[in-house]
Amino acid sequence: MSNIQAQISVLKQTADPAVVEAIAQLIANGHDRDLNRINALDFADRTGLDQEKVISGFLHASRLGLFDIGWNVLCPGCGGVLGAHTTLKSLKHEDYNCALCAAGYEASVDEMVEVAFTVSPQVRRIGAHDPDTLPIWEYTRQMFWSSGVDINEEAFSRLINEVTLEALELPAGEKAILSLNLPNQFVIVFEPVTHSAHFLDVQGEPTSERQQFSIMFNNLEAPTGTTVMRPGPLRLTLENQSSNRVLPSVWIAADALHEIIGKRKPILTAKRMLSNQTFRDVFKADNLNVDQRLKITSLTFLFTDLKGSTALYERVGDLSAFDLVRAHFRAILEIIAAEKGAVVKTIGDAVMATFVRPEHAITAGLRMRAAMDDLNKQRGANDLILKIGIHEGPCLAVMLNERQDYFGQTVNIAARVQSLSTAQEIHITGQVLDAPAVAEILQRREIKPIQKQAALRGIADKMVVYEIP
Repeated sequence: MSNIQAQISVLKQTADPAVVEAIAQLIANGHDRDLNRINALDFADRTGLDQEKVISGFLHASRLGLFDIGWNVLCPGCGGVLGAHTTLKSLKHEDYNCALCAAGYEASVDEMVEVAFTVSPQVRRIGAHDPDTLPIWEYTRQMFWSSGVDINEEAFSRLINEVTLEALELPAGEKAILSLNLPNQFVIVFEPVTHSAHFLDVQGEPTSERQQFSIMFNNLEAPTGTTVMRPGPLRLTLENQSSNRVLPSVWIAADALHEIIGKRKPILTAKRMLSNQTFRDVFKADNLNVDQRLKITSLTFLFTDLKGSTALYERVGDLSAFDLVRAHFRAILEIIAAEKGAVVKTIGDAVMATFVRPEHAITAGLRMRAAMDDLNKQRGANDLILKIGIHEGPCLAVMLNERQDYFGQTVNIAARVQSLSTAQEIHITGQVLDAPAVAEILQRREIKPIQKQAALRGIADKMVVYEIP
């Protein structure tokens, strides 16, 4: 048995069999392009498999060495990769700049950081492992644009034929002179290796006189800026003073370009990955540095706590109470994972969990309450009471006590909201209730939230919260 077959056999012990089979087929028969920066959500859609099982399968496969995980900072405008990282720890605090869009962005893990999987070179060698050998258009397609840019063969053919005036490969130390006829349109000289762009604002009366312009590429500073020119002949000199080849192309920035690169596919974001239980369990060491702070603009927190657990120990005895608490934890943790959430930590009898979307959290909360009811019915008692609180908002992903955690007022409010519960009711905030999917869930179940004002410890002003009776 080959090493790859052995790894696949081990993978079958931890991942869904159908997912493992699809991954094995991809490795064996996939085009080189298909094995670079694999979009797990797109892979799930194309194979008809469950997204969570696919994500878990690729994570376990990466742990075994079949794939390498990439954390790519994306431009929200064009979908270009502004920074490619092999670990989340190397994500920078400062802004990322997109020359093609002439804009800067502060990286947030909500939508700007994709998680993609590339086959390991030890498993199968593909062109992306040696990007300097990729043809110009394959480099642009595979290395510059993210897995979320929906470029099919027809669209890519249009990019080459309709949008591009000229494109070439320019080795290190060489110079090229292009003779172009500038149309009366905005033109971009784009170079994906150095991630640079120069804009030619072509306007005014056409000229028959040859215009001159030069662009130099080097390792220090990527050329950017805008130059006004007139329609007509242009002699464009391109000089490569960098230590690597460059791949400049001249594009017409017309509607066709925006149409081609404007189509998007859902991507596996870093936010979703940080709220994935498999990732937290399998890649504990690959989270954040101690001094790293990643901004998340929206995350849903769910806190639970057992009411009167100390009294429970006194009433039923240590052994019975311990078994009950274990059963309660087992039920809660299974529900969190099933509803696309992840456990951040447990403190005593309390659980802190995160969900990418509030509707997943409210569904989990309702299922937890039902699970506690079932446990109580099995015992013929009603003393296993779970307090649940849910809040959604911005936060920071940090490392605390050698564990990936979250910090901020959103976390504080979620914990305080949970403390309002006295029986089996759930307390949520307006931010959660305002989510259309949450309102739909409550309406479908004929649950009418009860609005009330609450003073939360450590929070200056009273808050409007909602009790889910």
